[in-house]
Amino acid sequence: MIWLHLLWFAILSIGNAEILVTAVNRLHSKKIHEPKLRHVRHLHDLLIPLWPVWLLVVIGCIRPGVLFNETSPTEVWLQQPLMIQAWMAICMAGFAGFSWSVIRYWIHRPARQQIEFKSTVVNYKRELGATITGEGPYSSLLNFPMNECFKVEFTERTFQLDRLPREWDGLTILHLTDLHFTGTIDLPFFEAVFERAAQLDYDIAVITGDILDSDELYDWLPRTLGQLNAPLGNYFILGNHDWGLDSDRIRQAICNLGWRNVAGTLQTLDIAGKRLAIGGSERPWMGCHPAFDAVPDNTFRLLLSHTPDNLSWARRQRVDLMLSGHNHGGQVVIPGIGPAYSPSVHGCRYAAGVFQSKSTLLFVGRGLSGKHPLRIGATPEVTRIILKATSSR
Repeated sequence: MIWLHLLWFAILSIGNAEILVTAVNRLHSKKIHEPKLRHVRHLHDLLIPLWPVWLLVVIGCIRPGVLFNETSPTEVWLQQPLMIQAWMAICMAGFAGFSWSVIRYWIHRPARQQIEFKSTVVNYKRELGATITGEGPYSSLLNFPMNECFKVEFTERTFQLDRLPREWDGLTILHLTDLHFTGTIDLPFFEAVFERAAQLDYDIAVITGDILDSDELYDWLPRTLGQLNAPLGNYFILGNHDWGLDSDRIRQAICNLGWRNVAGTLQTLDIAGKRLAIGGSERPWMGCHPAFDAVPDNTFRLLLSHTPDNLSWARRQRVDLMLSGHNHGGQVVIPGIGPAYSPSVHGCRYAAGVFQSKSTLLFVGRGLSGKHPLRIGATPEVTRIILKATSSR
């Protein structure tokens, strides 16, 4: 009987953690400033271990002391106050949700529109040594065992899209996101990554937000973003971490480097006689969605959205390709379980990868860094996208 009780305790503890993690993930998707969110995380950090301790001490050892008698789990449940019974029921539902998320992680495959994938991992810690570690916040995490924050995966993904004009077959997009200049990972790291990215073959360069985390690092922009010069233009939006700083100043500094701000607006390009509309969304934190309904139906639509949570809106706007970041791949992927934390209304469903929603293809990049410099199983990522037309067009 004791093993049955321990299993029951474990299920309730996992369910409790799932409920709290789910709440934190959803709250971090909202328009809430970081200082308020920090208090929520502190409460979350406290309640996750306290619940199983309470179960073991109070129910397991004191009242009714199920670890030392033959009381069945059902009897224990019925002996508890109504509020405790209600929370146990919620925890059981949380365990069911946890189980489904693990199953979804195991069965997920990239959308069929991704027809080819290649990658190269570069270990910048090995190449550059101690010069890439700074003294910014949470620097102690840099020495955490198995931390992969200096291993950057340069991926090449080929997407075959139904509405892509044949004239654009082979069009390339360089996608970066979530740079998070904090000073913890020092400038030489970012300079080296951008230098390698600049050497790739690309027609369009895009960045999908969260560029600065410190007001003292504006001088990093010319030495990083300034290295990119795409033939068809560089385009950017900002993210929620930029929203916490002087976003107008960040925007102007990047525009001064020749980048084009598409937040809440559209840039229309004529490429080989066909029209491409590039729009950007920083919702829910700043501005408005771009007016895709104002462009002709035969215009190919590319959306830069900091969060993948705007996917439903993009689908209604008949966006062909949506590029996002924000979720960092979860930063820490638990073997066999998947990521736990992802600041999204969908939890970890869109932590990273390629997803199809009706006519809209979504790619979520893992980003290059983060406020907390810890990566396990979710290495930083720079992506070169190759677009291919279907044979029917």
